[in-house]
Amino acid sequence: MNKAPYFLFLLLVMFSGLQAVINYPFPQHTTYTPGVILPQVNRNVMDQAVESFYDDWKQAYLRDVPGAPDQTYVFYNEDGESEPDNAVSVSEGQGYGMMLAAYMAGYDPQAQAIFDNMFRYYLAFQSILTPSLMGWQQMDEDGEIVPTPPPYGGDDSATDGDIDIAYALLLADKQWGSSGPINYLSQANAMMDAMSDADVNLQKFTLKLGDWVEDGDKKYGKATRQSDFILNSLRNFYESSNNPIWNTVITNTYSVINELFNNYAANTGLLPDFAEFKNNAYVPAKPNFLEDDTDGDYSWNSSRIPWRIATDYILSGDTRALTQLNTLNNWIQTSTNHKPQNIRAGYELDGTPLVDYDDLAFIAPFAVSAMISDSNQAWLNTLWTFINQQPSASENYYANSIRLLCLIVVSGNWWTPINLPPI
Repeated sequence: MNKAPYFLFLLLVMFSGLQAVINYPFPQHTTYTPGVILPQVNRNVMDQAVESFYDDWKQAYLRDVPGAPDQTYVFYNEDGESEPDNAVSVSEGQGYGMMLAAYMAGYDPQAQAIFDNMFRYYLAFQSILTPSLMGWQQMDEDGEIVPTPPPYGGDDSATDGDIDIAYALLLADKQWGSSGPINYLSQANAMMDAMSDADVNLQKFTLKLGDWVEDGDKKYGKATRQSDFILNSLRNFYESSNNPIWNTVITNTYSVINELFNNYAANTGLLPDFAEFKNNAYVPAKPNFLEDDTDGDYSWNSSRIPWRIATDYILSGDTRALTQLNTLNNWIQTSTNHKPQNIRAGYELDGTPLVDYDDLAFIAPFAVSAMISDSNQAWLNTLWTFINQQPSASENYYANSIRLLCLIVVSGNWWTPINLPPI
């Protein structure tokens, strides 16, 4: 698999005409909820750290489609451990990449060309079930990028990828406007309409696992993946579309968070990878419910939760998960003796470690959750230092992508379509 040549993007920019005005060039020092803290580090130093990691990330993970230089995807399987072993891209990574391009515009003169190429890749691999949503996985078959077939089922959608791509389109509309070749806002609206039908259970008004789940499915219909609880993006969907379904989903999502927290993790704040709906209640999923024997634990999906949930408080001030987040922050500091390197890559909900090693995919999100209170200032400072000491080459796609997105929040640069800095 050849990496997308750096000069190819430059040529695309040169020959695509004048780029749109960049309304919110990086860095944007966003005003967060009163009381939210940043690391006690010079703002310019933090901005430069984000820029450096972004440069590394682009070089490591952006690929062009063979024979289609106007399509770019985020390569996620450098370890060769995904199934199938020739898998190359997932909608999750495409959402990460599109958000990063929109946030880093201004610093990166190629950002809009990269974004548009990633958008065209999304168009080429839409879900076979729901037009406008994205098939969740693609593979390289003898040099051709194709949807992953059954039994992997990569041609239908995953909710988190759908949410991130739609949110990235809303960012692009604010960043560059929608009067150019791609109407970002129109495309975002199409995705939001599709998600409201296909990714939302219309009986419970909660997020489903993807468009492949039927509302009435006894096993999966009312199940949730807590790392899909991307609440601030849902808030932006509500404000952008005026569709009340998103406000209802936000309310019900907060209810699920607190039900699982109060009943299963009141001392830790940890939430499981997946939750089932049984006997009129949400419960941690049984082992191998969908992916692994850790499906009911705080594992590789849930590692993103401190970032996903805390970001909504940081931007909106919504306090409905604040008790859960404070419990989580207190527990992780105490259980690790305030040492980031002691954060393990997975836990049972009572705090028992699942493994004896660490991973940045678990460490970086705790920096975002630490921002919610000045009582976490020393911990946040320590996390910032530790996270930035780890070279990109020592981590994989998942850890580096999560680290970079979290650092945009932690450095004070995560603006949203409904929380815009002044132009």
